[in-house]
Amino acid sequence: MVPSNLIVVATLVTGVGAGAIIDLRTRRVPNAVTGGLATAGLVLAASGLTGVTVTSSLLGLVLGLALMLPGHVFGATGAGDVKLFAATGAVFGVGPVLPAFLYTALAGGVIGVIVAVRRHRLKATIAATATLIASRGANAADIDTPRANNRFAYAPAIAIGAILAALRV
Repeated sequence: MVPSNLIVVATLVTGVGAGAIIDLRTRRVPNAVTGGLATAGLVLAASGLTGVTVTSSLLGLVLGLALMLPGHVFGATGAGDVKLFAATGAVFGVGPVLPAFLYTALAGGVIGVIVAVRRHRLKATIAATATLIASRGANAADIDTPRANNRFAYAPAIAIGAILAALRV
């Protein structure tokens, strides 16, 4: 692993790792974590230590935001998750953002199934998902209610996706 990639991976592990741990404990990702990670990415880009340009860092942040924002609008993710993923884009630049998003989605799906199984609601989750797709979101309000017991911390999925993308797995 080249030193610049090592810096990127270490920065991501620190930032998304902190976000994931806090999200698991409190169900929130603090602005201090997301802002600190985004700032670190921009500072590293400006310093030239990682090979990521400032332009790529800013584009990575914007693309990360754009990819995660629809999930927030539809109620699937929290604002902290959106900001955390955008901040990862600032660290590794625009190139790895799409693979990181795909890895994150896959990790989120696996975590979601595990959570559904542990909560004894896999059948209900699959049925609600099928209805959501078939009805083009008509049952979104039913899924989004607190009584549905279908929420889980998503920052761990972001951490997994970002680190896999940074390692170029």
